[in-house]
Amino acid sequence: MGAVVRARPLDPVMRGRAGRLIVRRLAVAVPLAGLVSLAVFALAAASPFDPLDGYLGAHGDGFTEAQRAALRDRLGLQRNWFDAWWSWIGDLVHGRLGESRSYRQPVTQVLAERLPWSLLLGVLGGVVALVLAAILGAWAGLRRGGFIDRTISAAAVVLQAVPPFVLALGAVLLFASTLRWFPAAGLTDPGGGVTAGSTARHLVLPAVLLGVTQLPWLVLGLRETVARTLDSDAVKGAKARGLPWRVIAFRHVLPVAVVPFLALCGARLPELVVGATVVETLFSWPGLGSATVEAARSVDFPLLAILTVLITGLVLLGNLAADAAAVLIDPRIDADG
Repeated sequence: MGAVVRARPLDPVMRGRAGRLIVRRLAVAVPLAGLVSLAVFALAAASPFDPLDGYLGAHGDGFTEAQRAALRDRLGLQRNWFDAWWSWIGDLVHGRLGESRSYRQPVTQVLAERLPWSLLLGVLGGVVALVLAAILGAWAGLRRGGFIDRTISAAAVVLQAVPPFVLALGAVLLFASTLRWFPAAGLTDPGGGVTAGSTARHLVLPAVLLGVTQLPWLVLGLRETVARTLDSDAVKGAKARGLPWRVIAFRHVLPVAVVPFLALCGARLPELVVGATVVETLFSWPGLGSATVEAARSVDFPLLAILTVLITGLVLLGNLAADAAAVLIDPRIDADG
């Protein structure tokens, strides 16, 4: 008789396994974040762009060499990259994130103003991707070989080949410029304040687009898992016993496909972060994605380092959440391996 995978979140043994997984991953995350920040300072120092030019902007030509040297000394740009990184680490330990040279603001203020908008866009885009991928992938897998399966799979393959920025430009051209269903960019209407209604209207297009850019691999991955599960002995036994198709699909096939789908979602989280950066930049969304692009262009060490560490932490946390959920759902997974 085919076994059905059931979640047992209250099992003390499973909670203990998940707890050990979390502790082990967190122990690795801290030094990894430090190495990532070190790499950011090293790569930024190798950039051909002068951080002082990024700081001065269009007013750089009005400064003499003596004034530029004094300003470079005041901003600490004369130090080598390792000394700058070590000083940044020391400030970070004491809760000081420094000043953003590109935004002329404390880094904490930049984060406070932009992080909520990035979380709003990222969460909604992720929800769109998960819901659509779960529906389309399961539908295609359960109807494998049929018209629905071929249509969904072909659309996913084509969509995967389209660069996100091309998809974004096409969406703006169709839905914002031609049909005028949604605003093209920004957070509010020109001259208007930030309200729930205006934010919702400006959020629909970038959030849906961000979710759509993540669909192809999620849909194809779930479709493959469901189709493979249909050939398992448990499903064949259920069919031989004459169980209704609905029972086979919802009791034997889909529960087994949940764990690989969660693992795939965690693995695709970096793509969600990259997609959010592209979407924020193209739609002038006031989040951390566009701030990351500006910090990289201006070689803004303090802001670029903390943003990279935050993105790294988000990716690690997403993968940890997916793995921990898989351990709690499926008792056969070895959390200590």
